[in-house]
Amino acid sequence: MTENPLTHLNERGEARMVDVTAKDVTTRSATARARVTVSDEVAGLLLSGDMPKGDALAVARIAAIQATKRTPDLIPLCHPIAVHGVDVDVTLETADAGAFVQVLATVRTADRTGVEMEALTAAAVGALTVIDMVKGKDRSAAIDEVVLLEKQGGRSGHWVREA
Repeated sequence: MTENPLTHLNERGEARMVDVTAKDVTTRSATARARVTVSDEVAGLLLSGDMPKGDALAVARIAAIQATKRTPDLIPLCHPIAVHGVDVDVTLETADAGAFVQVLATVRTADRTGVEMEALTAAAVGALTVIDMVKGKDRSAAIDEVVLLEKQGGRSGHWVREA
């Protein structure tokens, strides 16, 4: 039987966790971004610190960090890895076209597999937390994107999303 090129499937086509035992431990990092569109009213409340549920941006940052550590519990075939560092920035951006909250998460490790899923999970859960914190004032708040921006390390090396 020929080797299956889809690494998360066994020879019978069943889902499996890839064996990374033979891979080298290397320094790896990944950065992901999520954006949540919010109303002008919510943007004002976030700027003034008057959101009814409290500091939405701080709560989203902590939620993103916690989510990083729970990624293998949420993504079935994701390896549990030693997360060595997490930086999360949650910022309000305003422009003529409207306002949005940006969640930027960078995750680092020295392990046998990458941290892309951890960074994406952090950004996504941070964005979901923003929605939870503002939904009482803005039912139309929406996550517009969750994307991987950059990854470094491992066999495939350095990758950056094109603008």
